[in-house]
Parts: sequence; structure tokens; C-alpha cells
Amino acid sequence: MEDLLTIAGRTYKSRLLVGTGKYKDFEETRSSIEASGAEIVTVAIRRTNIGQDSSEPNILDFLSPDKFTILPNTAGCYTAEEAIRTCKLARELLEGNNLVKLEVLGDKETLYPNMPETLKAAKDLVKDGFEVMVYCSDDPLLAKELEGLGCVSVMPLASPIGSGLGIQNPHNIEMILSKAEVPIIVDAGVGTASDASIAMELGCAGVLMNTAIAKAQEPVLMAQAMKKAIESGRQAYLAGRMEKKSYASPSSPTKGLIK
Repeated sequence: MEDLLTIAGRTYKSRLLVGTGKYKDFEETRSSIEASGAEIVTVAIRRTNIGQDSSEPNILDFLSPDKFTILPNTAGCYTAEEAIRTCKLARELLEGNNLVKLEVLGDKETLYPNMPETLKAAKDLVKDGFEVMVYCSDDPLLAKELEGLGCVSVMPLASPIGSGLGIQNPHNIEMILSKAEVPIIVDAGVGTASDASIAMELGCAGVLMNTAIAKAQEPVLMAQAMKKAIESGRQAYLAGRMEKKSYASPSSPTKGLIK
């Protein structure tokens, strides 16, 4: 079945997007990401060396841009100006790459997105030719506004970054999906495979995760589980679930019984 994820005109077989932080070393990072089957890998430019420091190991030596779409992100930015500057640095380091993941955080405790600053940064980045995948709150109105600004993907949180709490407001995600004309990718808060599957069953185009894999007791095994969860959740969504009923419904015929 050809069921591809399309973002900014590029197609992908995997609907699982993964981060590169919190692993014990680059070897574990590579092993886990390869096990996940992910094709889009996000890298925090302010925290990870992709060429800024020639004296430090370069993660691109472990995750080749020839094999993966490297998605630079603005993690750790708290103003629109910081995020815009970080995206421009990423474009320079990645030889003109315009695909970025924008996140502008509100504070260090909750890591919730600062939506006024996010909107400001998104507007300026799109105007400057960037293809913006944007981390945001699960507010349906703001999600639609970001789409209207020209973002190529809107990425509402499931719950706080790194919390592992899963999707706390599935109805909000459903409302976002009902109006969306760009891929909606759940970002942040996934803790285990069932969380990822629920996101896909709702109709999300994909799920981005990091901590759920990196901080599992067995990261490679969890990466494999997440790959299967994304695939099964997507298939369940495409299949169309049965109607929910308040009472029992016999699974065998009720007419023509043997007497």
C-alpha cells in the first residue's frame, strides 16, 4: 500500500519522526534511530554539533544527510529573534536547507510554547523562504492561524515535552485535524507505543518523539515498538473503526438459528 507522508513536496514512507537528544552517546542514537525506521531526524542546533565546532564530534558523521532528512530545530529559544537567528545558522551549516522545526518556548519549567513569539517567528521565517514545521499548543484557532501563515506542518503538543503523559486533549487534536490542510504531527509528550498509536488512530499524519525512545530502559527495543505502533495506528485509521455502541451487539447471526 502506497500511503506516503508528504511534507513540503517531499515524500516519506515512515510517519515516525525522531529526535537525537538524551541518548548516552552517538552510537546509541544511531542504533535507535535506525531501528525506528524514521526518515526525518530532528537536531537541536543550539545543543548539538553539526559543524559549528570542529573540535567536537559531529552528529552528521553518525546520521548522514544522504540517508536521513536532517530537520534542524530551535529548541532552547525563548524569543522569535533567537529562533530566527538559529534557523539562519542551520541553513548555512546545512548548505541551504530551508526545512526547519520552529519552537519558541515560554519558560524553562513547563517548556510550553510561547505562541505570540511563535507566530511572529513563523511569519518572518516563511517570508524569508523557510519551510516551517511548527511546534505549538493544541489550540485549534492558533493551529489554523499558523497554517494560514504558510507553515508546511503544524505540530501540536500531546502533553509537556519529555513528560510521557500521552495525549491529554484528544478532542483538541481532533478539532485541529478537522480543519487542517497541512500535515498535523503530534509533537511532545508521547511516553509509550500506545500513545503513538492513539495519535495515528485520530488521523494525525505522524508523530515526533525523542524522550520516549531515548530514556526507555532499552531504547532500540522501544524504537522498534514505536515503529510498529505508528504503522498499526495508521492502518486502523485508514480501515475505519467500528461504530461505538452503548450495549452489546452479537457477533454471530441472530436469525436462522438451529432449533
